[in-house]
Amino acid sequence: MPIYEYLCADCGTKFEKLVRRSADADTLVCPSCGQNHLQQEHSTFSARANGASKSADMPSCPSGGRCPTPGMCGMN
Repeated sequence: MPIYEYLCADCGTKFEKLVRRSADADTLVCPSCGQNHLQQEHSTFSARANGASKSADMPSCPSGGRCPTPGMCGMN
């Protein structure tokens, strides 16, 4: 079940919501103002193998360090 990020066009609140079925997305309302003028935002993805991440598996940044967000800076 995916977790989606939404932005309320009325009050600007950003929130995450677990959406079980696509029909459930049509009934979502903002938790702050109760309006349904929502825009789905791009979400980041994170995964771990065997419950832990290995920093040696992460790509290195051009700056010489290990990149905590590979692919996000456009340099990788």
